[in-house]
Amino acid sequence: MLTSKTRWNVRESSTAETEKLAADLNIPLFIAKLLVQRGMTTSELAADFLHIDKKEFHDPFLFSDMEKAVERIQLAIKQSESILIYGDYDADGVTSTSVMLSALQKLGAQPDFYIPNRFTEGYGPNEEAFRYAAEQGYKLVITVDNGISGVQEARVLKELGVDLIITDHHEAGPEIPEAYAIIHPNLENGSYPFKELAGVGVAFKLAHALLGEPPVELMDLAAIGTIADLVPLTGENRLLVKKGLKQLRTSERKGLHALLKKSSASIHEADEETVGFAIGPRLNAVGRLSDADPAVELLMTDDPATAEALASEIDAMNKERQSIVAEISKEAMEMAESQFNNDRVLILTKEGWNPGVVGIVASKLVEKFYRPVIILCEDHGKGTAKGSARSIEGFNMFKELSENRSILPHFGGHPMAAGMTLNLQDIDKLRINLNTQAEKMSDEDFIPVTNIDVKASVQEIDLESIQQLQMLAPFGMKNPKPKVLIEQTDIASIRKIGAGQNHLKLSVRHEDQALDAIAFGMGEVADQISPIAKLDLIGELSINEWNNMKKPQLFVSDLRINEWQLFDIRGISQAARWAPTIPDDSIVVAFNPATVERFNPVLTDHHIMLIQTLESAAKLNTDDKTVVFLDLPEDSNLLEGVLQSCKPSRIYAHFYLEDPQFFSSVPKREDFAWFFAFLKKRKTFHLNQHGKALGSHKGWSMDTINFMTKVFFELDFVTINDGFITLNDHIDKRELTESPAYQAKSKLANLEQELLYSSFQDFKKWFEERSGWMEQLEEEKLWI
Repeated sequence: MLTSKTRWNVRESSTAETEKLAADLNIPLFIAKLLVQRGMTTSELAADFLHIDKKEFHDPFLFSDMEKAVERIQLAIKQSESILIYGDYDADGVTSTSVMLSALQKLGAQPDFYIPNRFTEGYGPNEEAFRYAAEQGYKLVITVDNGISGVQEARVLKELGVDLIITDHHEAGPEIPEAYAIIHPNLENGSYPFKELAGVGVAFKLAHALLGEPPVELMDLAAIGTIADLVPLTGENRLLVKKGLKQLRTSERKGLHALLKKSSASIHEADEETVGFAIGPRLNAVGRLSDADPAVELLMTDDPATAEALASEIDAMNKERQSIVAEISKEAMEMAESQFNNDRVLILTKEGWNPGVVGIVASKLVEKFYRPVIILCEDHGKGTAKGSARSIEGFNMFKELSENRSILPHFGGHPMAAGMTLNLQDIDKLRINLNTQAEKMSDEDFIPVTNIDVKASVQEIDLESIQQLQMLAPFGMKNPKPKVLIEQTDIASIRKIGAGQNHLKLSVRHEDQALDAIAFGMGEVADQISPIAKLDLIGELSINEWNNMKKPQLFVSDLRINEWQLFDIRGISQAARWAPTIPDDSIVVAFNPATVERFNPVLTDHHIMLIQTLESAAKLNTDDKTVVFLDLPEDSNLLEGVLQSCKPSRIYAHFYLEDPQFFSSVPKREDFAWFFAFLKKRKTFHLNQHGKALGSHKGWSMDTINFMTKVFFELDFVTINDGFITLNDHIDKRELTESPAYQAKSKLANLEQELLYSSFQDFKKWFEERSGWMEQLEEEKLWI
């Protein structure tokens, strides 16, 4: 067996709904099934989803305060008032800032922008920055991607006689700021029909209202911010990203061209993955390490030389960010394992950690430990800790933190992510509180879940079916790339790849059709898969193009084997070759003391169990463990006794023989007949003196002659005295099989033939036929 890393949840959908949708829209059945699973259960909903680019944007004036906001901005432009765009330092924030700057510039304004420093000012509005804006003569401040939590700051700005327009999408607290206008899609009693816009989406809607039509030239920025902020790619977000990616592929922004060149990506082929893995992380890196202004300047510049310089600077920051993340992640993981291993919510804190990257670190720890994680950076000078949180399904981080407002003077976020600042002396209290709050979660909640969209067989997967999946793109939150399950498939080939042999490349097959698959970071699994195992795989389908050849490919995210596995290491004489592949918790069995002595120096990490009685064989508990058989017993009942008393998940069979001739073949009946006739003619025969000569004459070993002599002795055919063999005068007719030695020799010879020289399939069959646990395993498949 091989256990999966996650719980597999195969999504089911109504067959009737699926078939009707496929017929109504003339689409493949499996595409219809995926649509139904994503909530598009009617032809109208499904058609809107598939053809979202034909839909219109919602009227921006459906926002409650949109008319007030537009009128105030138009007045400011008319009166040449100074306008300040107050942004945020992440990719959503810098694209929001760029969208608002571009829209106002198009209307003839000359706005400035201000993005607070993550390290000295923190997220969102701060009183000092607002007072500075008032001193500088700004009469209107427009926040983008922040502001809804700035209750005190809004009050200060109002007292200073500066109007504030808030555009934000983050969770609102119990008190709403006193602003001139608030543009937010998800406020209580709000009237906007789509609630899940990113910050840049809200800024885009304000630009739409100001310009009188959706600004096509800003859709590339809106798509980047929306994808990078991991909001659901459904509804208006899907429309914005679909149109935005199209705009991005033809964008003339010098900064984006330069940035994508640094990441070896083509802007003309850009998709959601280009944004997610190339553009987004680089834009985020700037604000994580320093002021985010260069990211805005990159998006706004029309000068190629400036774009090149800024792209180089930003790319270097991203590499530095990666190095810092790796270092802090290592420290945090060691801290979690050594100090807080039993906590349900991990709160890890240290002075000197970079607060700009702790959100990424928290995500990495969630991936490793699958628990809610908060990473805090201590500032002993201020007596505070600042950091980020990431959560798991079943633990609403924003809601749970909200229950601790008394010790969280500044926090905000979403159910799955949040940022916060608190006093150092309150860290332990927060840790105790959140772990107490997490007690309502079940143990199963802490096992990651993989939702599987569709089952498929190898023969069903081809280039056409993969291309049809693009009907569902762009993929993202609430519209993930479909996860495919392939069950009980045969392995055509399997090997480790990569510089550190840490990736797995395999080919699976059904009859004459094969499918290539790759599993990143799963190289060690190669040693845990038997060649004839039946694999279950889940992953995402893609097209691998190489040398102008296109082939289907599966990116494996998890795999499992539901049956026990046999590993045949009979022919590998050098134990050093197979010993490292044996799991640490294996039960290693030997039947001969000499075998224990031989293998102890090699298997230093394992204790070898010596089994010499049926009682000790029956007591061996190997449930769900790996068993290694080092040798064959002289009594085959010992081996069968071990098998009947246990149900291991894996068996490694080595069956070492000190002397390859130990289990020599049983002499033929003709050999016994000739030897009997020889003794009858000679009357007596001195075995010690003439045995070798006889053996040389007949081609027999001394073991063979001694064995036949012992059989004759047990059957009362001969007597033996001082090495002389004498045939008895009166011999009753008896079968060779009546001799205990002949019975044992025959049984061992058969065992040798069946276990040492059999094919792999026959080898496994032998184990299954003699194992009392196979029926139990079949029953237990009910819970696998």
